Amino acid sequence: MMMATAIAIAALLAGCISIYRMDVAQGNIVTPEMVSQLRPGMTRSQVRFVLGTPLVSDPFHPDRWDYFYSLHKGSDKNADTRRLTVIFKDDELLKFEGDTAAQSAGQ
Repeated sequence: MMMATAIAIAALLAGCISIYRMDVAQGNIVTPEMVSQLRPGMTRSQVRFVLGTPLVSDPFHPDRWDYFYSLHKGSDKNADTRRLTVIFKDDELLKFEGDTAAQSAGQ
């Protein structure tokens, strides 16, 4: 009888215990406010001051910077991702495009 009670209590407690999964953020956080400060003609150093150092700087495309951000919440299966690509021509900002740029244009 005592063994059956112990097993029942253990089974009930096992359902209450869950594993904590922490949130994992990777990459550059780029907010719509930061993107709204970008203007064509800005220098590379001005863009770096506003957005920070890019996560990916492709040696085969030196006039392109990619900013990538991913947030994987511990309880969710899918990660929330954002991407921003900055294109330069003659060391001046030509254009930028991506998820964060679309958000700032819609606000």
